[in-house]
Amino acid sequence: MRELMRLFAVALCASVVVTVAEAQDRPQFRPAVLGSGPDSLINRIDVDALIKAGQKDGAVMFSSLVSKTGAVVQSRTFRGMPGTALLEEELRKKLADAKFAPAIYNHQPVDVILSGTVIFFSDAKPHVRIFLNQDPNELKAEADFIAPQPVFGGDSGFTGLDYPTEIPVPVSAVVDLGLNVDATGRLRDLRVIAEEPPLLGFAELARRDIGAAKFIPAFRDGDATQSNTVYSVSYQPADWAASLEQQ
Repeated sequence: MRELMRLFAVALCASVVVTVAEAQDRPQFRPAVLGSGPDSLINRIDVDALIKAGQKDGAVMFSSLVSKTGAVVQSRTFRGMPGTALLEEELRKKLADAKFAPAIYNHQPVDVILSGTVIFFSDAKPHVRIFLNQDPNELKAEADFIAPQPVFGGDSGFTGLDYPTEIPVPVSAVVDLGLNVDATGRLRDLRVIAEEPPLLGFAELARRDIGAAKFIPAFRDGDATQSNTVYSVSYQPADWAASLEQQ
């Protein structure tokens, strides 16, 4: 028995050493990104079917809760340009079982909120482009810019988005925040830029929920960087029902 316990202890120590070594091999920060392969979102959107259905140029924003395995737990689409109902429906369906390369925070895989914008081009060579931000200036420049991603757990106080249950009727809403996040993922400043619809409490909730987060910092051209960016927070009626269930 004593020899068995000694062998077990040796095996356990070896396992810990391997785990620590694996963590040290990971970067300090890495955002959740599209990845590659057939399950990547960029490869799942059916451009030919959209063209045949009559989809024209347009754009739709989305946000997804991406787990530490890269699986999508929940998504929402919003702010589709006029005439993009087909694109939005295709995006909603394909997000449901898309796989992303998972985020890394302090060398560990983490759950994050990933924000993005899908732009559809119906020109001579129809295609989509997916940008992992929602900042109008970054989108206009078609920049290689990945917005900061709120982290669940660890030293982050972010636990998700609440919904103002005191409003009589559930509505969809979007709050635009101005985020200043440094290259280590620390939130330096947060301000409300716009709230649609106004005066229902969404801005204050967004300020509180996002303000508690630590972030995967923004990445530009492949490197972590300080950022001042527009970050859009989407609230949808399903959030209202979930909040009521928690009471």
